[in-house]
Amino acid sequence: MKVKVQLDRRYAEPEAAIYTATMTGEVQQAVRLLSEESPQMLACCDGESVVLVEQTQLVRVYGAAKKVYAQTTQGEFLLRRRLYELEQILDRRYFVRISKSEIVNLRFVRRLDLSIAGTIGMQLKTGETAYVSRRYVNHIKSILEQGAFS
Repeated sequence: MKVKVQLDRRYAEPEAAIYTATMTGEVQQAVRLLSEESPQMLACCDGESVVLVEQTQLVRVYGAAKKVYAQTTQGEFLLRRRLYELEQILDRRYFVRISKSEIVNLRFVRRLDLSIAGTIGMQLKTGETAYVSRRYVNHIKSILEQGAFS
């Protein structure tokens, strides 16, 4: 798919147009991605109450014991969404899937340990270490090449 960006001060809000001969899966996906706004807040469960958490406060989201948890700057909360759903709604500039059961916020990555053969250790600002599974190593390396961690 060709992509063209044209800067014009007349547009206060971005506008997208897609020109195509037929409606394909790729076009449908582009329309869906462009029309969705990712929610800035997530509803997290804390016992009997629901806490609204901003995406910027999420350190990581992970699955354990058939449940999904959000580790935030305020603590850990239970989520009622699946990881694949969260992967679709979280801001892709900052959130990256590192394994089958974990998504990490790149803003909370302090250091990367590339010394372990076949994997990458991500030291988080919280002091924990998350490990990139082999399946996602190439994806993380491409993000590194793009300078997303700068």
